[in-house]
Parts: sequence; structure tokens; C-alpha cells
Amino acid sequence: MVHQVLYRALVSTKWLAESVRAGKLGPGLRVLDASWYSPGTREARKEYLERHVPGASFFDIEECKDKSSPYEMMLPSEAGFADYVGRLGISNDTHVVVYDGDHLGSFYAPRVWWMFRVFGHRTVSVLNGGFRNWLNEGHPVTSEPSRPEPAVFKATLDRSLLKTYEQVLENLQSKRFQLVDSRSQGRYLGTEPEPDAVGLDPGHIRGSVNMPFMDFLTEDGFEKGPEMLRAMFEAKKVDLAKPLIATCRKGVTACHIALAAYLCGKPDVAVYDGSWSEWFRRAPPETRVSQWKDGKA
Repeated sequence: MVHQVLYRALVSTKWLAESVRAGKLGPGLRVLDASWYSPGTREARKEYLERHVPGASFFDIEECKDKSSPYEMMLPSEAGFADYVGRLGISNDTHVVVYDGDHLGSFYAPRVWWMFRVFGHRTVSVLNGGFRNWLNEGHPVTSEPSRPEPAVFKATLDRSLLKTYEQVLENLQSKRFQLVDSRSQGRYLGTEPEPDAVGLDPGHIRGSVNMPFMDFLTEDGFEKGPEMLRAMFEAKKVDLAKPLIATCRKGVTACHIALAAYLCGKPDVAVYDGSWSEWFRRAPPETRVSQWKDGKA
């Protein structure tokens, strides 16, 4: 087995602060605020306009998706992604650093990290600790919107990092891949509702293992170290030497599983993009496991 050299998936707030101070942000280094919040809670774009890392652009995940899909947050086309990130000044030679403002320290940033990787871009990192720790540590912020010079980005979809409904359905028979669900235990079991969901009961895909994404983060909002992450996978009997598919509700927190495995030296975790949002609506009833009955557990 050939061991590829993995690009660093995390950068520290200290490293980014020094890069900002040294004036390194530009065509070679771009920073993205990928915050997203449930409707009626916080307003991501408004908060970005009030304060963000100097030089950061706002990555609107509601804009950079397949708007024609009936499911919640499916990938855009290669051309759609290339056009969107090109307008943010990102080329194939740019190191991209992604963060979000969630109180957990990281929520949507790993999704955007994975999106760049699934479209063939290797030099992308998540800001470890997120905007929460950037603020806690007293690093500079600005309300000045960034206006990067547009760049040309060529996107090439890496299908090995992406799984479809049909592939996951086939996997129930072949069992070639392990399947890990990153939602909370209650939503996985079906004992608590899916938040802000209409016509979507909780539950999980038959045969999937539950590893809630919040457990990959420390109380302070940083990613746990590789030794702790490896022990977590081992405790769930997930073999990092074997193929792995990550799932959740809409393909967002599943990317935390891909990131955690990457930090353990496994860069090939595939994400089921439609996740439970698609599975619940399309899959045969016997493949859905839930304790939910008529609107209650």
C-alpha cells in the first residue's frame, strides 16, 4: 500500500493570525466563513457582515448546492462549484482555510472542507477551534467585506469520496463498506425528533453504527487528537483499515467523520450526500430502523 502524504487538515488560530498579520491572504491563501444556522436562530450572513476574520469571504452553503434537488443540501455540479469558488478568488493553487461561528467550535466547516476535496482540491484546511476560539484568543476581526479578484477554478469530481442512494442500498447486501451515522444518539435511535424537519421522522439506515459528531470535539471546541479519535473508532468497532461511508441527515455532519478519519491517516472516507433526508423518503421500510411511532418515541 502506497502511503500518500496528506495535506494538513487543520490549521491553528495562531498560524492563521500570523498569516493575516503578515499580509499573506490573497490568491495563494483564502479564508472562508462557512457558517450556517437553523432558521430563526442566528443569521450567518448578518454575523459575517458584523465581524469576521480579516480578508475572509462568506461561503453561502445555501447558494453552493444543487437547488433543483428535493433533498436538503446536495452537491452542486462541477461547473456550479467551480464558478462559485472562482468568484471567491480561489484557484486550483489556493490554500483554502474554512471556519464557522458555531458555539461547538466547528459545524459546517468540515462540509466545505470535504466539498473542496470531492471536487479535486487537496490544499484545504479547517480552522481548528473555529471563530469561537479566534474571538476567545483576542485575534483581530473586521466588518469590512472582502472583495477578492475572481480566479479560475477547475473542478473534477472525485467519485470515490461520494456515495449515492443506489450505492448505499447495494451495500446493505454486499457489506463492502462500514456505515457510520454522525447524528445524536436520540435522532439515530428515533427517540427524539429531527429538528426543523417536516415529514422526516428520526431513525437510521439498517446496519449503520452511531458516532455523534460532537464527540470528536473537545469542550473548548477543538478537534480531538489522533490517538483519542482512533480509540473512539475502535470503541465502536469501526476498522479504519477498511472502506467506510459516513452518513447523517443531509451530508453535513457526516463530514466530521471524514475529517476525524483523515486525521487518523485515512483520507478515503466517502460521504453519502443524500443521507437520512433521502433515505427516509426513498428506501424500503425494512431498511429504516426507528423507535419513532406516530410522532413520538
